[in-house]
Amino acid sequence: MWPDTMRKGRQKQTVKDYGELKQELRGRVLEQLDYGREQSDEEVMEIIDEVLLEEQLLRLLPVGESHRLRTELFYSLRRLDILQSLIEDPEITEIMINGPGSIFVERAGHMQLLDLVFDSEEKLQNVIQQIVAGCNRVVNEASPIVDARLSNGARVNIVMNPVALNGPIVTIRRFPNTPITMEELIHRESLTREAAEFLQMLVRAGYNIFISGGTGSGKTTFLNVLSGYIPSCERVITIEDSAELQLQGLRNLVRLETRNSNVEGCREITIRDLIRTSLRMRPDRIIVGEVRGAEAVDMMQCLNTGHDGSMSTGHANSAKDMLTRLENMILMGMDIPLEAIRKQIVSGMDIIVHLGRLRDGSRKVLEVSELVDCDRGKIRLNPLYLFEEKGESLEGRVQGSLVRKGELFRVQKIQTAGL
Repeated sequence: MWPDTMRKGRQKQTVKDYGELKQELRGRVLEQLDYGREQSDEEVMEIIDEVLLEEQLLRLLPVGESHRLRTELFYSLRRLDILQSLIEDPEITEIMINGPGSIFVERAGHMQLLDLVFDSEEKLQNVIQQIVAGCNRVVNEASPIVDARLSNGARVNIVMNPVALNGPIVTIRRFPNTPITMEELIHRESLTREAAEFLQMLVRAGYNIFISGGTGSGKTTFLNVLSGYIPSCERVITIEDSAELQLQGLRNLVRLETRNSNVEGCREITIRDLIRTSLRMRPDRIIVGEVRGAEAVDMMQCLNTGHDGSMSTGHANSAKDMLTRLENMILMGMDIPLEAIRKQIVSGMDIIVHLGRLRDGSRKVLEVSELVDCDRGKIRLNPLYLFEEKGESLEGRVQGSLVRKGELFRVQKIQTAGL
């Protein structure tokens, strides 16, 4: 609703009137833009101010309202419309758009419905095309599902008609502007200092680590944190569907990203293609953002061909379930006996770190387990740390911590590294 000062000038505007007025002002601004040259953001803002002055809106509106209108007009022209303010909000970790009239966000682990809406489905479609064009992707009725990213590294998933029945669906996973450190995770009680120092030693010694967990459990964030312990002199190659890793302090870093096929004749380049070519790029470590299919075959080849210290992530309910999923994914790409697959997994993978999202919204390390051997055709796990719950606080926070359960069995890499 508009304030009283505007009601006198424009006779009781409604929310719908505000949207219509904004569209009218946007059209006025577009008429004054010079399409013969590239105009800067400052020039566009000056044109917006001129239009608002002509309408006397800057004089009639309170400062806060006029600033909001200026910003929304600018975002609709040069940014991602109403999404821009949500993307820039550091408290928001997830944005979920269920069609033009339904937007949810996640703050501090809790879901919330916003009163923001797109002016029309066409406007939402324009924003979607702007997002996918920014990372050289295509989404339309013929190819209605796409993964993309924003310039700030946020992960974007888009599902369009005819697959999405209630309009275009956009899900944006927002990452912190500055990468989270291990100290912050310890402060948030995601894990203990002892466990953090232990994992730091494993990364430095070149243990192959797999991070498992459910959706939103913090796998990518934790992988970023662990990568901070990789010696800066090593050559690291990252492979992702959509580039979102924020590895810090690595001078010799190569980032690879998949590509979808398109109507112009460009062939698809998959995770498997990138893993195979990375083996010829003299990597010390290979980091695969997420394994979710037949590329698990190539990932295990990396772990078994001398690239110690490699890491990856995957979706699972526990460390044990992650092993079962890996077996199934390897069978998707290679028809070999299950026992041979299990021996290959044990030979290549050293540690599984399982993360979870608890009922209070907090993210914690729930399990750190070592793969010991393949005994009688079954993989034997050695739990090193397990999360033990101790109840809830008065505020509803889950209380508990990682408790050490056993000693590391495979210590050869630590000894070789002199640690």
